[in-house]
Amino acid sequence: MAQWVSIWRAAQLAGVPRAALQRRVRAGEIEENDGMVSTQSLLALYPQLQLETAGLADRVAQIRDEAFGRRVRERLLPSQEVLAQRLFRQSQELADLQRHLQRYHALVISLRDELRRHQQQAGGDDARLLALERELTSGLARVLATEPVDALHVMDDMLKLISAQVTLRPSGHQFTVEGHDSLLQAGLRAGINLNYGCGNGSCGICKVRVTSGEVARSGHSDYPLSEAEKAQGYVLACVHTAASSEVTLETLEAGGPADIPLQQITATVRALRPLGTDTMLLHLQTPRTHRLRFLAGQSVTLAVADGESAQARHPVASCPCDDRNLQFFLRRDAEDPVATRLFEGRVRPGDPVTVWGPHGEFTLAGGSQPLVFVACDHGFGPVRSLIEHALSLDAAPSIALFWLATRADGHFLANQCRAWSAALDPFEYNLFSDSDPAAGALQVGRALRADVFQIDCAFYLAGPVEFVMTIGAQLSEAGVPEAQIHTEVLP
Repeated sequence: MAQWVSIWRAAQLAGVPRAALQRRVRAGEIEENDGMVSTQSLLALYPQLQLETAGLADRVAQIRDEAFGRRVRERLLPSQEVLAQRLFRQSQELADLQRHLQRYHALVISLRDELRRHQQQAGGDDARLLALERELTSGLARVLATEPVDALHVMDDMLKLISAQVTLRPSGHQFTVEGHDSLLQAGLRAGINLNYGCGNGSCGICKVRVTSGEVARSGHSDYPLSEAEKAQGYVLACVHTAASSEVTLETLEAGGPADIPLQQITATVRALRPLGTDTMLLHLQTPRTHRLRFLAGQSVTLAVADGESAQARHPVASCPCDDRNLQFFLRRDAEDPVATRLFEGRVRPGDPVTVWGPHGEFTLAGGSQPLVFVACDHGFGPVRSLIEHALSLDAAPSIALFWLATRADGHFLANQCRAWSAALDPFEYNLFSDSDPAAGALQVGRALRADVFQIDCAFYLAGPVEFVMTIGAQLSEAGVPEAQIHTEVLP
């Protein structure tokens, strides 16, 4: 018998991106009803998921050896306490189901016996009673008959033990909690813009209300919730994890840059690494008690002091899902006092760096359009942040990157592009070289139209002004609405 599971869970079972599964739902390849998909149609589309074994022992062994089993082993299991709570919850559901089945079975037997008595009293010649008795007997036989177990139903039960699905209200966003992650950590990894401050249970900004399911404390908290808040189901997302396979939380999320407060943090230089002759990776780490909350694509002001203060604004090149580790791509620039100090060796690991921000509105817009990113040289920094965030959200049907280099080391992270392309079906990239940003932009524009150009895409352009303006003009001439073109001009 077919089961119905959410699109999110179906993507987990099939081991495919949610966006890819949604495309097949929209194409009518998978039966869908109110956000739920049929496991029968899922098995028809992905026959490799079908487990054709005779007994339970064989079935468990095959689950262990199949690709699904490998995905289970690769996941970090939750703590013993959380695992025990989820197992107890499933045991309760199974006990309730067994009790109902026993009562229904007793009811059917009682009805059949009652029909036989009525048939005997009627002399055994009432055709309607005979037909009803035969229907009850054959129906009971069908129910009690041994039928193949839906393989995806078995796999779904396994997933419910090692991971939990969280739904946010009123937004409807969903994410999965795996391993020892807190609700906050799992939400950030999934690209959800949750409200939070310290991230360690001290400030209370990450308060959420549990409206269904169960959560368990996973860390220490100094913030005191009032008795009224506890009675209403409020918990701190940073020190709680999901204790049941499904949890619904009520909370507000950041809708855009205006919802992110300005912050000042003293971070520490974790590492400095040359990415090329004229490009340096700056890796900062924030304190555990004070993380930087920002949106992918935004910038911050960095300030260093080595006898005299120097500051400059730079885009964050890493994903908000790892808010403690901030990465920046700095190019050699005599007019940038922070970059100058880095290349002169006047900033070393362990040195403090003050971070102000975040700034800017070069952030992902909502929706599920194909995403096209166009960068020139160090414009790859904010674009990389956006791409990693988009991959976390798993909502875009496709992602394309066009990267122009005007310097010898302009493609300083081409290896990461190759890794994305090799690992992700919906990602493709094109690299270009031209010493003139404007001329290179014309070359990129021609490739856009020839390769993946569609008017119904969201375009994100980052680089020097002449590059951004040239690409933007080409897109406008091609009929792309202004609302679908997002730009970040870098010096």
